[in-house]
Amino acid sequence: MAKHGKKYLEAAKKFDRTKLYSPDEAVALVKETSYTNFNATVEAHLRLGVDPRKADQQVRGTVSLPRGTGKNVRVLVIAAGEGQKFAEEAGADFVGLDDLVEKIQGGWFDFDVAVATPQTMSKVGRLGRLLGPRGLMPSPKAGTVVQPEDLGRVVRELKGGRVEFRLDRTANVHVSIGKVEFEVEALQENFTALMEAVMSARPAAAKGQYLRSVTLAATMGPGIKVDPTQASLLKLQ
Repeated sequence: MAKHGKKYLEAAKKFDRTKLYSPDEAVALVKETSYTNFNATVEAHLRLGVDPRKADQQVRGTVSLPRGTGKNVRVLVIAAGEGQKFAEEAGADFVGLDDLVEKIQGGWFDFDVAVATPQTMSKVGRLGRLLGPRGLMPSPKAGTVVQPEDLGRVVRELKGGRVEFRLDRTANVHVSIGKVEFEVEALQENFTALMEAVMSARPAAAKGQYLRSVTLAATMGPGIKVDPTQASLLKLQ
């Protein structure tokens, strides 16, 4: 059994660890039980009733969090010609082509999201072994390989709070939904947006209970169990 510090144990006394809380109650408890000296990240951990080994039961998508992530997302765009102009005008942090490919090959990874165009994927593809393990490889499924004319929209969405969710090999999904300093209502709205997106991404091949469990937690803080039935019904107004 994992050993926890005094602050963690004190925080865990503030709620019943065997109880399933409503989404609103859970969000409030996450803020209340966060004890770090920094602005902790709030994460949602979902266990899904799918088989991650089967291609027809994969769960992956993107969602724009209405209240943002609370994080300054550094967006890199690999494009050519007019695409570079669209990306720069939208506020991309790094824009280029051969220069960025060479820089990444040299071991530079000071960015959070990489976006590319189909026309440049022949060069970006060579970066797969470097970007793939870090979760930074542009992908059509993640909405990060787009036509040049769509680069501006995608960059603005990413800077504004668009996040990706995807099933891991243990049938779990882990997504940051904001910061502890957010108002309760802002975290509730972001969590609702995430749940709506994940429920909409249910594979047709999934059988039985799709959403098995939901837990909310702040960085280093205890996990608050959320009633999965209530969470599955959340919808933005």
